[in-house]
Amino acid sequence: MNDAIRPVLTGHKALVVGIANDQSIAYGCAKAFREAGAELAVTWLNDKARTYVEPLAQELNAPITGALDVATPGQLEAVFDQVRARWGKLDILVHSIAFAPLDDLRGGLLDCSAEGFTRAMDVSCHSFIRMARLAAPLMADGGTMFAMSYLGANRVVPNYNVMGPVKAALEASCRYLAYELGPQRIRVHAISPGPLKTRAASGLKDFELMLNEAAHRAPLGELVDIMDVGWACAYLATPFAHRITGGTVYVDGGTHIIA
Repeated sequence: MNDAIRPVLTGHKALVVGIANDQSIAYGCAKAFREAGAELAVTWLNDKARTYVEPLAQELNAPITGALDVATPGQLEAVFDQVRARWGKLDILVHSIAFAPLDDLRGGLLDCSAEGFTRAMDVSCHSFIRMARLAAPLMADGGTMFAMSYLGANRVVPNYNVMGPVKAALEASCRYLAYELGPQRIRVHAISPGPLKTRAASGLKDFELMLNEAAHRAPLGELVDIMDVGWACAYLATPFAHRITGGTVYVDGGTHIIA
């Protein structure tokens, strides 16, 4: 990346939720923001995840860290209390978390339980709305919010199953939040990366086949990586993209245009 544009996010404060390890999309975002000059707040899911994430947070010089399980009452509010106390503001929010019980994820949609569907929707979609509600008052000078989606939100991807409807709801939520928060100069983006080898993706059946097909179909002829996603988000968080909001941004080598 050109040294001349690296400081473009200097002074920006970014909360990145969803880093599991150094292969996470969220880590690519955090690393790109940091290289562009932003200061970071980083969370981990639980004590097990902390082993992998805390060293990355230290590498990124994140002054705010802590546990965040959006299904645990009070933890989300506690993170934003830290942000408010330390920074008093927020410029960037990244929501890169998704979950469905394994039986519901690997079974077809017809076999998905009501409990599994509800849990997947709460963690993967409604938690973004809850984050936006807490983040908006801290974005007094405007800001940018990101949620991670996938092509299966609007096309049938075999074996994506319950996550397809859930990600479709997430993308719709991004559009409505963009509409509601636009007057506050807060922009909202759904980011749709191509398939990546992340821990979350490993739960999908036949994921290696999905990767191979994506590489074959992509007009650019190759898979994307986490830094491709990170730099796209970094750009969207800059003033250069201040008139872009509400859409789904594909970072997939062009795979989504192929029928």
